[in-house]
Amino acid sequence: MVKRTSFEGDECPVARSLYVIGDWWSLLIIRDASLGRRRFGELQKSLGLAKNILTVRLRALVDQGILKTAPASDGSAYQEYVLTPKGHGIFPILVALRQWSEEFDERPEEIGTILVDREKGKPVRRLELYSQDGRLLTSADTTLKPRPAAKRARSMAG
Repeated sequence: MVKRTSFEGDECPVARSLYVIGDWWSLLIIRDASLGRRRFGELQKSLGLAKNILTVRLRALVDQGILKTAPASDGSAYQEYVLTPKGHGIFPILVALRQWSEEFDERPEEIGTILVDREKGKPVRRLELYSQDGRLLTSADTTLKPRPAAKRARSMAG
């Protein structure tokens, strides 16, 4: 078996994010939690994932602070998996992946759902990236520059 490279301490925030949520099962678990699936059995049935793999992924998401366990909302002896604020912060990533697939999938007609505004029932607008002064940006309009040393030192110390 090939050992996976760890990006936990990488300087790149994309690599660091992939360390936490980079496997497809984790993203699909987070997607399902965003849709209101909270119990192990609901997640297992929805994903068709082996129980041992689901257990490992759920434990990792809890350890990373993306999910937390809570007593079952119906008062039963079960526990539920609930998104934390850190977990809710992944929602725009899921939307971006969804919109990318809707635009570039070879068979978009096979996509079974559309994302709509719950209140109005209208499709959600495409995500866009804007500069601080309001200009629409593309990748050609952006670049990377080093983080200021004082800020980096503080973040490494904390």
